[in-house]
Amino acid sequence: MLFTVSTVKDTLPNVQRFVAGNLAGGADHLFVFLDAADAEVRTWLDEHPHVTCVRTDKSWWHGERPADLNVRQRINANLVKALLSFFDWADWVFHIDGDEIVQIDRALLDTVPASTRVVRLAPLEAVSQMSWDGDPTWFKRLLGKGDLTLLQVLGVIDRPANGALFHGHVDGKSGVRPALDMWLTLHLGVDASGEELDAYTDDQLRLLHYESFSGEDFVRKWTAILSAGPMANFRPAREPTAVALNTLIGKGLSEEQVRPYLMRIFERTTADDFDTLRELGMLVEADPTKGIHQPADFPDGAREEMLAVLEFLRTESKRPFHPGEPASAAQKILDRAAGPARAGRSVRRRS
Repeated sequence: MLFTVSTVKDTLPNVQRFVAGNLAGGADHLFVFLDAADAEVRTWLDEHPHVTCVRTDKSWWHGERPADLNVRQRINANLVKALLSFFDWADWVFHIDGDEIVQIDRALLDTVPASTRVVRLAPLEAVSQMSWDGDPTWFKRLLGKGDLTLLQVLGVIDRPANGALFHGHVDGKSGVRPALDMWLTLHLGVDASGEELDAYTDDQLRLLHYESFSGEDFVRKWTAILSAGPMANFRPAREPTAVALNTLIGKGLSEEQVRPYLMRIFERTTADDFDTLRELGMLVEADPTKGIHQPADFPDGAREEMLAVLEFLRTESKRPFHPGEPASAAQKILDRAAGPARAGRSVRRRS
């Protein structure tokens, strides 16, 4: 089975798009950690047969909630990776954000050599427009030097780099075969020393990133980021946007007063030249609602077994699951979880 893990704070329609798209795009089951209380979102996720929803409240963090969102994301991802290492029916786990949808050719993935432990999904980023009629279906792809230079000369981007064309990351996202001796970061699979592991790539393994695809989504995303804790580290090209938005929000203006300024920032920093990019053949059309993957179900009794271990992990400190911590610390916790895990069944734990 193929799993994804995400730490999410979003609206119900966006969460519904996220879940439906990822299941149609190649995932069998989603772990969704709710980073903020939202009864409507939680109820919907709890009722979905292919989602495990985890409330990250006081009973989860035990007074040790990291202030940095990126740290919370990494801990949650690696806890799931460790949890799934218990079970031989868990083949892959991908760490993705709540505005990302996997596009994975499962037949191709089955051909990846058993010795390959990491797979990388290349990013496709939604074109940013003030508004769309429905969800966007046009995405920017990573370009070569010639195309990037052409866009710079045309004034579409300010420098010939994919980091100038994309508003979000250009690194893509990674999935690993669940094991304790490697870790998931925000984008990579790394070993115990933090060194990036070799990753398998293919054009049929990609990721749709709905990064600030509209004015409304731009405001929602950046407001959530700036309220999630200390300002994260941004790429140099995006840091001025973060500083400007943080300063603007700190002015104490009413929602009505601040909206025109937020839209102006979107237009100046994020809106794309859609017509030029499409006419020059630099976009990819993709509609995740047309995905044909049918998510697999758990083996008999396996979901209950997994949930028993997850509930045990809720009672434990989460620090040992952060990259850079010794694998032995997570191993000790999993050893204590062995009783709930077995529950009368035989499991194979990966090293």
